[in-house]
Amino acid sequence: MRFMILVKATPASEAGRFPEDSEKVFQAMAGYHEELARAGALLDAAGLQPSSKGWRVHYEAGQRSIVDGPFTETKELVAGYTLIQTRTRDEAVEWSRRFPNPIGEGIACHIEVRQLYELEDFAGVADAGIAERFRDIGVG
Repeated sequence: MRFMILVKATPASEAGRFPEDSEKVFQAMAGYHEELARAGALLDAAGLQPSSKGWRVHYEAGQRSIVDGPFTETKELVAGYTLIQTRTRDEAVEWSRRFPNPIGEGIACHIEVRQLYELEDFAGVADAGIAERFRDIGVG
């Protein structure tokens, strides 16, 4: 089972500023991710640049348009992620419970955890050949 731990953006992260106590936060994050790696649960992790350096693709009436950032709704933005693989949901909950506060201990914030779909989850919905095509390119 794969899960993505999502770190929500803040006005500071959107301004490209690191937490006030960034050395302590980054040390805690490094230690946590080292533990995940030793346990064989870490698949990937990264921080994201502010939305001012990104864009969105809008789909409407069969057309695509590009809208450059920044995006104003900070609460809807993601500042980083950690991708883990565990045997059970409970194991993923325990790993997420240990996730360091991404903006500094004692400061209110939250992270979000979402389970990824696996190719097997689409059985009966999509042609079996589609799953094989994705599996052949290393997706899922």
